[in-house]
Amino acid sequence: MAGSDAGHAFPALALATAFAAGGDKPIVYTGEKWAAAGESFHLDVRPLPGLAPRPGDDDDDAGAKLSVRAARMALELAPELAAADVDIVLSDAITLAGGWAAELVGVPWIEVSPHPLYDNSLDLPPIGAGMVPGTGIGGKFRDIVLRAGASRSTAKGHRQRVAARRSIELSDVPQPIARFVATLPGLELARSDWPVNAHLVGPLLFEPTTQLFDRPACEGPLIVVAPSTAATGSADLGSVALAALARLQASRPLRVVYSALHPPQGETMPEGLVAATARQDELLPDAALVVCGAGHGMLAKTLMAGVPVVTVPGGGDQWELANRVNRIGCGVLVRPATEEALMEAIVAVLDDPGYVAAAEGVAATAAGVVDPVVVTHRAYADAVNGYYAG
Repeated sequence: MAGSDAGHAFPALALATAFAAGGDKPIVYTGEKWAAAGESFHLDVRPLPGLAPRPGDDDDDAGAKLSVRAARMALELAPELAAADVDIVLSDAITLAGGWAAELVGVPWIEVSPHPLYDNSLDLPPIGAGMVPGTGIGGKFRDIVLRAGASRSTAKGHRQRVAARRSIELSDVPQPIARFVATLPGLELARSDWPVNAHLVGPLLFEPTTQLFDRPACEGPLIVVAPSTAATGSADLGSVALAALARLQASRPLRVVYSALHPPQGETMPEGLVAATARQDELLPDAALVVCGAGHGMLAKTLMAGVPVVTVPGGGDQWELANRVNRIGCGVLVRPATEEALMEAIVAVLDDPGYVAAAEGVAATAAGVVDPVVVTHRAYADAVNGYYAG
């Protein structure tokens, strides 16, 4: 289960591909716009019931959007799960309806976070602040104060979730049998209160097309521009990045590929620009640098290839991730996005091999993840022989 945003739908499709390869029979419930992409890989893709807002829904209230709508969706989804005779549900962390419907039907479920673990921690400043954990008495006190401020909105969301679950006769606390954190260990922060049932399964990457990118015919290192697909992303990233790269071509050779679902906008374009929707995983090993919005999917895919980044974060978790990358040394954060600032950041990364070394270091941490298919089968076996037995 996952909503229609690419950053959530693609990991769900990636999981389904992995299960199908292992002989299981996955069904993907997500936005209808991804049906064709899923079906081209022989996946059973179905529309997630109730995903579209209805008159009276308050999308400005994130808690209401997540919880109240989730309860309604769970009631619609539960009969479909029962009719399909599913054994286990894997539900995106913000698509609460998947796990709740599983509980209504009486089957085990696993929560899937398609990004680092965003639970608040006693060891960290509030997730989303993008801040380095405080050290010493002053730093730790700062984090305590910040967590206290953030806790008010967290508590409101918890109350809304409890009320929504009670409205469909579920217990107050969700009961996933496991949690998957789909990121690279190198992008995680150390914490002493890591959940005991949470497993690092590595990035869940999916290419929605089989098309391949042409390479620009001109000379120079290959730069990939990949604007964010998220609604909270920086809207002007693509046009400003292309204008900056066009200006840089006056002083150094560069090849530019624009990877996006929609054509580039703007008056200034680099010489030899290639713009398309095609397989990024096949392109990235040839890249010297990626300019992106710091969404987790693109970041993880880029760093898995050992390629450094220049990030122009928007809202949501992009600010958090961009700051982590900046601290690790595998990228440079630029905000606000001006042509001058982007030019300076691009030159800095291209001319310093330390950024490549840091990106390759993050890629190497992939050795520390576990196979989500194996863990799912093990967790399911434990569940049917325990809590869900009979």
